[in-house]
Amino acid sequence: MSFDVRPVENLDEFERAVLSIGQYFGNEPNPERAERFSRTLPFERMLAAREDGLIVGGAGTFPFEMSVPGGFVRCAGTTVVGVAPTHRRRGVLRTMMRAHLDDAHERGEQIAALWASEERIYGRFGYGPAALAGEVKIPRERVAFASPHERQGTVRIVERGEALETFPRLWDAFARERPGVFIRTPEWWDLRVLDDPPERRHGSGPKRLALVELDGKPAAYAIYRHHFAWENGISAARLNVLEAIGTSTQANAELWRYLLDIDWIATIESTFMPPDHPLFFLLAEPRYMRYRMAEGLWVRLLDVGGALAARTYPEDGELVVEVRDAFCAWNEGRWSVPAGERTKAQPDLRLDIATLSSAYLGGIRFAALAQGELVEELQPGAIERADGLFRHGLHPWCPEIF
Repeated sequence: MSFDVRPVENLDEFERAVLSIGQYFGNEPNPERAERFSRTLPFERMLAAREDGLIVGGAGTFPFEMSVPGGFVRCAGTTVVGVAPTHRRRGVLRTMMRAHLDDAHERGEQIAALWASEERIYGRFGYGPAALAGEVKIPRERVAFASPHERQGTVRIVERGEALETFPRLWDAFARERPGVFIRTPEWWDLRVLDDPPERRHGSGPKRLALVELDGKPAAYAIYRHHFAWENGISAARLNVLEAIGTSTQANAELWRYLLDIDWIATIESTFMPPDHPLFFLLAEPRYMRYRMAEGLWVRLLDVGGALAARTYPEDGELVVEVRDAFCAWNEGRWSVPAGERTKAQPDLRLDIATLSSAYLGGIRFAALAQGELVEELQPGAIERADGLFRHGLHPWCPEIF
């Protein structure tokens, strides 16, 4: 069965395409919300699948840059992909993903990335889990630091206007240090990060915006909410840290010391935290964070050569990888690392595009992937060499679902 897949033409089509997935989360038509969403997801990047004029599926793309080791690449942020329940198992998803990845490749976007609602869906389209992320729930009585900490600098609660001026600069500096961070547009900051309509609060209070300054200069920020509750006359309140970003080890320590010391709180909670988050090493009792980890960001190389050449490598050496890509055949073949050029040389490793995509940001090791029988080592020592080339000092971290 064939479906007509093309970009939406107006706000009504945009909303109906987004509701293909939104219905599963209990959403209902809301033109004002759809218009606000369309300011960060342009009509030309929102695909709708149609059957006899009826929209039965949608797939969107946030166009942005994402940090990789040593630089940035153009990224297709795969989002709001869904199929109406009346059209399951009829090829709608595959047709939309075909159009989505073809369009991103034609636009010169080297990678695609997403957060998966269901992890079994996207492997067959070449996406691989490239970063791990977890949530923490820290009891207020277990927030002591491992080493004595003398407070420095100042912390101020700021209004939205000042946050719009200072927070993006700190985020961009953070992106230059960590792979997996996407660069936010001014509209994204205004409408998604700092906007705070009551329907997004889910029983919690408004967003609080805290700015840490060291030597009089912005160094870190946090966005958090209070969720107040009583149990047996004692506070059972939660502090939900939505985002806490620092530009240095000192800034991170100051920021988290502030957050952990807020009064009238029983538990401090946060999500999407990488397995090498500073809190693991700041806290005296990190096991009480109750860290629960799962896969976070998924990546898909759209242009193997361009993506390989766009990042840096911490060690000298060369490697030849033979790539299989059943969905995007233009990637098939042998590629040299680090040059990102096609080659006829004998391959060192043979692997699927999803596996190479998992390792690309430097957070998932080839040795670990080989344990899952996902990498074929064709030359002795090739996996170890590959891990040396692709490693990065910090784990990829994407602090926001898109």
